[in-house]
Amino acid sequence: MAQSIIPQNQKKGSVSSFLTSDAVKNKVNSIIGDQKRGSKFISSLVSAVNQNPALASCEAGSLVNSALLGEALNLSPSPQLGHYYIVPFKDNSIGMAKATFQLGYKGYIQLAMRSGQYKKLNVLSIKSGELIKFDPLNEEIEVKLIEDDDIRETTDTVGYYAMFEYVNGFRKMMYWSKKKMEAHATKYSQGYRMDLKKGTSWTFWSKDFDGMAYKTMLRQLISKWGIMSIEMEKAYESDMGVIHDDNSVEYVDNAVELEVVPPEELEPKKDTKVEKHEEPKIIEQEVDDQPEFNF
Repeated sequence: MAQSIIPQNQKKGSVSSFLTSDAVKNKVNSIIGDQKRGSKFISSLVSAVNQNPALASCEAGSLVNSALLGEALNLSPSPQLGHYYIVPFKDNSIGMAKATFQLGYKGYIQLAMRSGQYKKLNVLSIKSGELIKFDPLNEEIEVKLIEDDDIRETTDTVGYYAMFEYVNGFRKMMYWSKKKMEAHATKYSQGYRMDLKKGTSWTFWSKDFDGMAYKTMLRQLISKWGIMSIEMEKAYESDMGVIHDDNSVEYVDNAVELEVVPPEELEPKKDTKVEKHEEPKIIEQEVDDQPEFNF
């Protein structure tokens, strides 16, 4: 990613055509080192752009570099797997959006378990009536989980629990109340603050608060007390940022000049014509409503 493959005079809406150009295909193949993987990479990225029109308005460099980082970490871009997401933010200073690399909580789990240092790793929500006792001094928690899964899923969440155990037996746990998690989301996510202010649901904090909370718990727990592989350190440092060609990271969520792309720009318009390319073949995927992913 150190050498730019992005034209300086990129025009808005030209990303899909640019991604299928011979120059990009050759450069991606040289970076990835395998032509089949390179073709699959470009196909997946073109498919993501076609499915989410907001990505087509992104600066090409940030889009490609975010996807290349996911590829380097051997994480899947599939929304169903939830390893990582490419999320657009508007940048009024350049008149187009920038793509950010945002790690999902399942991506954290993948990278942690891949290190070979963790015997156990768990994160879950604690429901109303389940928490019996929590001793933060001695890091002891006592809960009685609701046995009926259907009832448990519809019961209000009151907190979040995360723990890990190394193969050598060292253990660490953490518990946050939902009130503490809400305060954290409000403080660190500009998008979530906008949702609360406007009564909208643009961000993943609004659409899937528990999922965002799981990631926050793992991020806090592992970054403070866990063993982090080189891959995990890179993912942690790049999380929620725009990846530049020199591998530097620009963090955007609290930047004043950046605006979260509104939901209406994430929906394809009825008269939108998708450019057809013989190569690479577009891979059709069933995609859940992919929200903004702010932490």
